[in-house]
Amino acid sequence: MTSRVRIGVQIQPQHSPDYSLIRDAVRRAEDIGVDIAFNWDHFYPLYGDPDGAHFECWTMLGAWAEQTERIELGPLVTCNSYRNPELLADMARTVDHISGGRVVLGIGSGWFERDYTEYGYEFGTKGSRLDALGEALPRIESRMGRLNPQPTRKIPVLIGGGGERKTLRHVATHADIWHSFVDVETYRHKSAILAEHCAAVGRDPASIERSAELKSRDDVDGLLRFADDITAEGVTLLTYAVNGPDYDLSTVERLVAWRDAREG
Repeated sequence: MTSRVRIGVQIQPQHSPDYSLIRDAVRRAEDIGVDIAFNWDHFYPLYGDPDGAHFECWTMLGAWAEQTERIELGPLVTCNSYRNPELLADMARTVDHISGGRVVLGIGSGWFERDYTEYGYEFGTKGSRLDALGEALPRIESRMGRLNPQPTRKIPVLIGGGGERKTLRHVATHADIWHSFVDVETYRHKSAILAEHCAAVGRDPASIERSAELKSRDDVDGLLRFADDITAEGVTLLTYAVNGPDYDLSTVERLVAWRDAREG
């Protein structure tokens, strides 16, 4: 697991009727030194006007791959339910090549019911969606091994979530990065559960990079204190979300400066 702390930004593809605003946000993120730019895999806004402007995830990532030169990029996270696993593997491999080896395959089981109902997917239950994710991950891995040309590298798989019985088992078995939505105490508890799942499959839990969401707080200083606390627990990827149409990156700039000062 990497020890260098990295800063990610989730550029949420909502409430921006002009795609050029998103393109500009990605450019600015790379210019200020962000390590990873994420979007998300939904079809409608998650907050604000529910029928507001919104763009699709993976076609956007292909554009980001051409636009950028240094940063990694990927979905935080793609929904397993929306695409055949073999197709998803091929899409990730293609963006991997377009970007020169910078894609991260963030994936989860899905949860936003409106996406499912409006686009004709079966919503099922939380358990059935997690089971489907468990069935898809080996298929994605198998297809990656059969694609021609092969990916430029072993594409990192990021799994988001903290479900103790199924999600963390999937993380232990398949993930290179575990993304969580936690406070420090919850992180300690979930990390211990993940270690148990890793022991069950014979994997060193230290081989899984730890990633956490940085939620908007009342002040940036409070956010930076949380960043200090959670990285002390071993988290090395911190991601802050920005929303359209303005995509204010001022807090992200502070985070990059915090990262650089910490690195000396």
